[in-house]
Amino acid sequence: MSERDQRSRGQAPTEIEASSAPNEQMARSQSTLLVDTPRLNDEARHESAEELTRRGLLTKISLLGSAAIGAVVGIPIIGYLLGPLVKPTPSDWRNVGKVDDFSPGETKLVAFDDPSPLPWAGQTARLAAYIRREGQNDQFLAFAVNCTHLGCPVNWQPSSGIFVCPCHGGVYYADGTVAAGPPPRRLFTYDTRVANGQVQLRATPLQTS
Repeated sequence: MSERDQRSRGQAPTEIEASSAPNEQMARSQSTLLVDTPRLNDEARHESAEELTRRGLLTKISLLGSAAIGAVVGIPIIGYLLGPLVKPTPSDWRNVGKVDDFSPGETKLVAFDDPSPLPWAGQTARLAAYIRREGQNDQFLAFAVNCTHLGCPVNWQPSSGIFVCPCHGGVYYADGTVAAGPPPRRLFTYDTRVANGQVQLRATPLQTS
């Protein structure tokens, strides 16, 4: 065997080994990757489950908070709207003067207390009305002082015998019916009676009839 053949045979295993080394490293890397892939997948699923759990918890907290805020805001409104149906509007008979204090055909401004004043109402708990005596008998009419247009107070004009709203020009006759202007209906009235020589009216917080 020539020296060239021996050199060739001696170099061949070296080249094969050199070429197989990267393949072995790649195989080991792939094997390591295949071994680690299930573990990575498990970790990813675990993290995803934790994220979903946190997101669900935050969603529930947000919904509960929104429901609580809605209840705090909504319950008083519902109570205000349904309160008159559950609890009738309070009313009470109030003395507004002796029968002899009113002359026949006279219309007079009187004051009385609100039957259900608020603790902080102050002077606004003091209400007013116009009392008119009809003829010589003990028949009385009681008118609310608020115009039926926008609720402005009306003034009684004795010289002309009419009620006048100075804000928007509403005019009413002495019996409370509309004479002119924008009011859609007559003045609101209170029930009246005479008891023990006193003229009384049935007071309510807001007259609407």
